[in-house]
Amino acid sequence: MKTGNVRALGFVFGLTVLSVVPLAVRAETLADTLKSAYINSGLLDQNRALLRSADEDVAQAVASLRPIIDWTSGISLDSSDTRSQTINRNTTSTSLNLGITGSLLLYDFGRSDFLTESAKEIVLATRQTLISVEQFVLLTGVQAYMNVIRNQEFVALRQNNLRLLREELRAAQDRFDVGEVTRTDVAQAESAVALAQSGLAAAQGDLTSAIEEFREAVGRDPGPLQTPGDLPQLGENVDAAKAVAVRRHPDILQAQHNVAAAELNIRAAEAALMPTVNLTARIGASEDLDGPDMSRTGSVGVELRGPIYQGGRLNSAQRQAMAQRDSQLAQLHLAGLQVKQDVGNSYANLRAARASRTASREAVRAAQVAFEGTREEATLGARTTLDVLDSEQDLLDAQANLISANADVVIAAYSVLASIGELTARDLNLGVQTYDPTAYYNLVKDAPIAISPQGRKLDRVLRAIGKN
Repeated sequence: MKTGNVRALGFVFGLTVLSVVPLAVRAETLADTLKSAYINSGLLDQNRALLRSADEDVAQAVASLRPIIDWTSGISLDSSDTRSQTINRNTTSTSLNLGITGSLLLYDFGRSDFLTESAKEIVLATRQTLISVEQFVLLTGVQAYMNVIRNQEFVALRQNNLRLLREELRAAQDRFDVGEVTRTDVAQAESAVALAQSGLAAAQGDLTSAIEEFREAVGRDPGPLQTPGDLPQLGENVDAAKAVAVRRHPDILQAQHNVAAAELNIRAAEAALMPTVNLTARIGASEDLDGPDMSRTGSVGVELRGPIYQGGRLNSAQRQAMAQRDSQLAQLHLAGLQVKQDVGNSYANLRAARASRTASREAVRAAQVAFEGTREEATLGARTTLDVLDSEQDLLDAQANLISANADVVIAAYSVLASIGELTARDLNLGVQTYDPTAYYNLVKDAPIAISPQGRKLDRVLRAIGKN
């Protein structure tokens, strides 16, 4: 065969090989995992539904300020007995009654307005709860991601350690065969291999558990994971971080809105002691089913109604509202203390993780030098097999500590973000479509009825939510 033909066949064969070799799978980044955790989280879906429920409280409070119209229908059988001198008369009649009643609240000293504003504050508080849940979901995703990487590296480390120990066992067996070491050295090497196999099995079990945790946190199985490179930019001033957290952490903002709602509830309870003014109207018709009689009635009036005595219920409700306000104020104080403590703890954990990583790197370097020196000395007869095995175990421990320290630094850095209140999909720029908490509220805040244009739009939204 000519050289040119060989080259041509080689070129074609090379193209064929390239066409059947699958493309390298792109390693999954931490951002990819957090996107999936945000999208697939059932916990977020649950709390979004709770927020929509709180939105409906505003709609119901608004509806109480609108006319209330009811219809009534009924059939009545009337019977009477009369006696006049010596004559007894018995009359019966059956009548059909139809009616429409309406009422409109004209004035209640602001009670309905206070309740509406209180419901709005609860909506704002619930939105902050949703942000807290989002931070929890994303931090759990970070932990699951790093735990899979940690345990994958543990498995690889154990596998490499087992391979080296098997080489040590073969070397010890060879030296025993030529009389350089005793049977004890061989037994020590065999024991180390068995322990390494046990350690590998445990590491593989831990990896399986980490994958299960990842699946629960992220909503899918992990792909090939890429060790995070750039960490979040964090300031080093802990006091400044605490000041930021006090201003924007969702737990504190939630508590503030709850306090505002409780204050409004007190004013509503006070207004409940005052009278209300209502406009009332009624139209009705009655027809005698046993005869030709028929009547129509109608009335319009203004009603003033106020409490005189209700067994102390209204006063109790007022005291209860005050107690709930005091409870929410205490909760706000505790939330501030907890947030500050969490910021301080997260920064302390980050500093400790960084220091541990630095120390572990130095320990790996020193243990590597010691292991190589011990093994070289063993070949010269200056060290025993046990010395080599001990040195290799020290190196294994140092490498495992470094793996854990690397994972701990990443988790600690994102924990700092969560403690400040900046671990959200928007703050991390994940590039995922985030949930808009105002969209549903804007649809229901005016309490639309089903046949209105806004009501029909709301029905389409509800159908879309039901399909998700």
